Amino acid sequence: MKISLRSPDTVMKLSKLGSFHQSKLSFLRSFLKEFKDWEYKRDLFELNALGHGTAIYSFKKDNRIYSLICFANQLKEDERSDRVIATKWDAAFTLHDGVPTKKDIERLKNEVPKQEVGRLSYKELTLSRANKSVRVFNHVVESLSEGKQPDISLLSSVGYLYRTTAVYGSGKFGLADRFRIKDRKEIYGPFRLEMMLVYLVRQFTFDQVNHVAKNKNPKKAINLDPEICRNLGIGNSTGLGMAPFIVNHPTLLNNWVLARETILKEIREIKEVKKKDSDFFKECLKRSIKNITSWTTESEYQQKKIKSLLSDLNRFIAFLEKDFNFSNEFAFNEIYKWVEKNSEDECIEYIVSMMMEPYDQIVNPLINKMSSEEEQYFNIPTNRTVKELRDILEDKYKEILKIDFSKVENNQNFWFISKNKEEPRLANRFEEQGSELEQPLAIARDIKKLYEALSASKNSSTIDKFLIKNNHLRHVVRRAFIVEKFPYSEIQDNTISKSIIPIDMLRLKLSFFGALKFDPRSDKWLRICMFQGAPLPEQLRSYNDSWVYNSLNS
Repeated sequence: MKISLRSPDTVMKLSKLGSFHQSKLSFLRSFLKEFKDWEYKRDLFELNALGHGTAIYSFKKDNRIYSLICFANQLKEDERSDRVIATKWDAAFTLHDGVPTKKDIERLKNEVPKQEVGRLSYKELTLSRANKSVRVFNHVVESLSEGKQPDISLLSSVGYLYRTTAVYGSGKFGLADRFRIKDRKEIYGPFRLEMMLVYLVRQFTFDQVNHVAKNKNPKKAINLDPEICRNLGIGNSTGLGMAPFIVNHPTLLNNWVLARETILKEIREIKEVKKKDSDFFKECLKRSIKNITSWTTESEYQQKKIKSLLSDLNRFIAFLEKDFNFSNEFAFNEIYKWVEKNSEDECIEYIVSMMMEPYDQIVNPLINKMSSEEEQYFNIPTNRTVKELRDILEDKYKEILKIDFSKVENNQNFWFISKNKEEPRLANRFEEQGSELEQPLAIARDIKKLYEALSASKNSSTIDKFLIKNNHLRHVVRRAFIVEKFPYSEIQDNTISKSIIPIDMLRLKLSFFGALKFDPRSDKWLRICMFQGAPLPEQLRSYNDSWVYNSLNS
């Protein structure tokens, strides 16, 4: 039986994309798989009694070495902020290509804590900073210094000792440009170096808290239990800076979503599901419930989604146990059809992720197809005709062409870059000034403008002639020819409407990172947890790939 890929008209709606969950495709999981047999070392650990100083961690294989350099600093309470405008942090980090020399360390000690204001070199690959969750960090120090383990319920409610506020790469602030490293097999998967940095930062937080506790009470202090460490991750605060990425990288977005949709299609086409695979699917599903029940947020929007997810999942599990027989042909196709009929998007996309768990042989070949050499698709085929382009729009943007942008609610917002931090922001064009500085992120509106311009042009006219008169539409002409080849490259929604929920754009990207426990703090920024439940570095060689379904409660 042949199953069709799900339609981009359905999948690429923001409400659907904002319901995606981590999966075996997620970058942090594929990073662990790629680096599990690398040699891990803590090369330097020079911290004072309060935990301030320098530490270095590395992964090595053959002649390749990646080194995380950590600088922990003293930070006053009134200086601590998760906002991107902060200028000081509890710790700052860079991932160095190779073994840093003493000269490198001295250079980086001066530059890395400055973050955006500092200057890095081609030797550095990624850059980040992080702040303590002070309440949790101090509680853990106090407990360990008194010879006892910390309160699990407190740790479970937060999930981390530190949270990052940015992870930079690809040439920013002097970091190595992507062309220098893009052909390295071990980092061909998207964002693999960023995942390495976050993973090693997680280990630093455990070492630092043990060190501070030991110095506080040398005779009585104990180390944080490895099982508790394993069930802590790294937090992250993410705002609108992430949103334009998925608009500005259409072929990359396509490859991420296409991989996911292709895997779903192939799993639905399995005629006979092996018992070991169906058992593993059900085991992961049931274990995952603990993660959902420990997912806390004060956001009413997210609370509603979690409640819906739990309700739908419990109904689905009851269906599996009472009414379903995995010995039926095309069992996973029947499961998918039932879930789509009986569940909300949050649960549908959760089950799509869960269905991947038994199928390494289907998932693994797709992981290395998730990158994109985007410059290959930048040129516009100027010999094509106006009619051909209009046909593409009518085929690929059906719903968008129906939007009436003369209505206030469809044209309410505009995207701009803040002057202070050069970060993307969203504002109401009818209440705030600055719409003349609007960024080209209103793709739906611009597609509609393009369609109207094409409709007023001769069918036989070529695109080069059309662009002479309509150069302001060049960016969407390019996108339309991209979406012709890459069906999942475009969000099929209006990113400037009154009803837009920007965190749906953030969540889409974060789900591919492998984030857990989305915690919106508004409709424009959220907190997440990464690597919670992940194996510690010394456990990597023999780790269980379904670690993500462990939790502090398990």
